[in-house]
Amino acid sequence: MKRRRFLQQLTTGLVAGAVASPAIAQSQPTIRWRLACSWPKSLDLLYGTGEAFCKRVSQITDGKFEIQLFAAGELVPALQVMDAVQSGTIECGHTLAAFFFGKNPAYAFDSGVAFGLNARQQNAWQYAGGGMEILREIYKKVGIVQFPCGNVGAQMGGFYRKEINSVEDLKGLKFRIGGLGGVILSKLGVVPQQIAPGEIYPALERGALDAAEWIGPYDDERLGLHKVAKFYYYPGWWEGSAQETLMVNQRAYDPLPQLYKDAIEGAAAEQNVMMIAKYDAKNPEALRRLVAAGVQVRQFPRAILDACYKATFETYDELAAKNEDFKKVYEHWQKFLADSNLWFRVVEANLDNYRFLMSAQR
Repeated sequence: MKRRRFLQQLTTGLVAGAVASPAIAQSQPTIRWRLACSWPKSLDLLYGTGEAFCKRVSQITDGKFEIQLFAAGELVPALQVMDAVQSGTIECGHTLAAFFFGKNPAYAFDSGVAFGLNARQQNAWQYAGGGMEILREIYKKVGIVQFPCGNVGAQMGGFYRKEINSVEDLKGLKFRIGGLGGVILSKLGVVPQQIAPGEIYPALERGALDAAEWIGPYDDERLGLHKVAKFYYYPGWWEGSAQETLMVNQRAYDPLPQLYKDAIEGAAAEQNVMMIAKYDAKNPEALRRLVAAGVQVRQFPRAILDACYKATFETYDELAAKNEDFKKVYEHWQKFLADSNLWFRVVEANLDNYRFLMSAQR
């Protein structure tokens, strides 16, 4: 008898919970936001992440919280997304924080920095290592709350019109690269150019650029960079992990119902997983197509990597001496990097290297 009563109470509770969930959503206010991204629609994985994010927020809130997505240039130019979010012109934006290095070099850590964390390490630092919290303190100063919302993983080092065999070959090179990577390479004589993704191909085609980096095989192929430059170098040491960020205007975010805040956080975290999965699935075939089209894949010589590594940590020390925000984040990040590298070096790297070697020999 007691058991029957317990089952009846349990069933009643489950049914009530099922009914209550949509009822909670329906009792919430109807809110409409706009999201501007830094990506043209042709970059379907980047732009598609914004689409999927908006769709999930709507699903979670039973259509009460709708966010409309706009491609680069439709509302604001690609490299002005952060300004628009900060001013409240739009409620949120999907972009790469490293684009805004000139505003505050500490933002670079929210995307990925030279010789830094890989994608898994970046997630570990952000979600479980205190990275998100320390970055939130920086963003709060400009009225923005940020969420990781995608990662492309390790990148290629870009397309070049000529071979790069020595550090000397970097001098005077007009290279599409922005942010921290550009500052570091300028120490070696590179002339960095930060331009929006939709403008890279025409600049490379008309000779305004000698080389250009973007992401990796899938997106680089879609931009058509291989049609005007044949040497494709790796690795893209300046961003071993390029995390995209959802930036939300603090004044718009704070009064949201908790359900809507949870929807933003959950949908962004979901896309943080999905984006890298898609790139990891699509890059191998894209690389094969590029090679079949005549692209020459080359590894940066060790002497170049060594020079870049030295210049990187000199740059970090210089920035830390001049910028308190950078110094605060850098010290926290550097300790996490050392601890995480120890673990990955002992187990992850050894197993991966062995697997890759044996797979190549089969």
